[in-house]
Amino acid sequence: MEVTSAIQQLREGQKPEWPTASDTLDFAQSLDQSDHIQKTFRSEFVVPTKAQLKRKTLKDDEKTAASASSTKEESIYFCGNSLGLQPKAVGEYLNAYLKTWGSIAVGGHFTQLEDSPLTPYQDMAADCARKMAPIVGASPSEIVAMNTLTINLHLMMAAFYKPTEKKHRIMCEWRPFPSDWYAIESQIEWHGLDSKKSILPVDPDDGYLMTTENICKLIDQHADELALILLPGIQYYSGQLLDIQTITAHAHSHGITIGWDCAHAAGNVELKLHEWNVDFACWCTYKYMNAGAGAIAGAFVHSKHGDNGSNVGLKGWYGHDKSSRFLMDNKFVPTAGAGGFQCSNPSIVDLTCLSGSLSVFEKTSMEKLRSKALLLTAYAEHLLSAIAARNQKDGRDPFEVITPKDPRWRGTQLSVLLQEDLMEIVSDALVEGGVVCDKRKPGCIRVAPVSLYNTFEDVWRFMRVFEGGLERKVRTP
Repeated sequence: MEVTSAIQQLREGQKPEWPTASDTLDFAQSLDQSDHIQKTFRSEFVVPTKAQLKRKTLKDDEKTAASASSTKEESIYFCGNSLGLQPKAVGEYLNAYLKTWGSIAVGGHFTQLEDSPLTPYQDMAADCARKMAPIVGASPSEIVAMNTLTINLHLMMAAFYKPTEKKHRIMCEWRPFPSDWYAIESQIEWHGLDSKKSILPVDPDDGYLMTTENICKLIDQHADELALILLPGIQYYSGQLLDIQTITAHAHSHGITIGWDCAHAAGNVELKLHEWNVDFACWCTYKYMNAGAGAIAGAFVHSKHGDNGSNVGLKGWYGHDKSSRFLMDNKFVPTAGAGGFQCSNPSIVDLTCLSGSLSVFEKTSMEKLRSKALLLTAYAEHLLSAIAARNQKDGRDPFEVITPKDPRWRGTQLSVLLQEDLMEIVSDALVEGGVVCDKRKPGCIRVAPVSLYNTFEDVWRFMRVFEGGLERKVRTP
């Protein structure tokens, strides 16, 4: 298989031709060894073993310790869309933080230790912004590392949602993650409005998918009522990547502010938030950015919104310009760019974890990672199609992939919707086979092979376990 041509085809929305031997371990391993694909960074991550997944104590027993050194016993981790694996650099960075805190204490805010991977504490948020800039397609001054996703959504809406009697509605997706829904609902209610009247959902018009055409038509129909649009870069359930550039431009043609929740897009697909003229965006860093559970989040505010003097909705001490922050005169001077939206002194432990995880991204590019992800996901889709055909019953497939078939409009996730009577038995097989992937009722398994640390061999191994679960149902009376 000519890998470079296959990736180019996928980037153009076409499907590559797979060789007859594609459903073999040798073929999967040949892709992992190809010089035309970004090599895996798997060795820079802590991959749980099958035994460790059953851990009940922090203490390693003989079985757990032995399996930890055996790559043959590694689990198949396809859950980076919920929580990314731990980069080994995070431990190194945390040790540096603890040693800094334990030795120079408060001096860590201003002192750069010459052999430390960390910047002084007061500069760490800006350093993380610099590292995230190429991942989301922005300048460092347009990014701030702060808070969590939901809090950042609240801060952005406090600044950009300015409802009037006529223009008061917020457009959102039909099935938003609860955090987004609650944030939108409460912002509307905070302004004394009825969320039932002020929320405009975008319903799917193609199965589980929202087409760009339908979204733009809805904007046209309700332009006079819309005060804000807030949509997902990637819809968490279906894995659909929305056309951020086209939808943003269409919103702006009506003078409507638009923001994007990039929780499932940042670190997953190529983004160009500045070039696409996005007003604001928010994302978490514990999924594809691998910064740890509940890690500090990121936010983007386009440079066109100026120095924030009149745009910051809620002021805070760390939004004050660093050069005069410690004058303590209570005369707010906003930091230029997205940093002006920062309220609190950020957690240095959180920034340390994020900085460590981002150090892996600095060894590659989103273009290279995206190219690999396109082929990795297409390979998974190809094998799933063959499994579906082999396991039909009464001419009916046992599952369907509800993620867009066009590779341009999906990330690394494939959402597999099983027949209702298969979910439990397949889930049990996955657990027994050492597979970790996300399950969403009713019947949806979200399979996410992440290009940073997953391999084509992982995909091949997953398919053996997955099909084994389907065959259990066939054998069950």
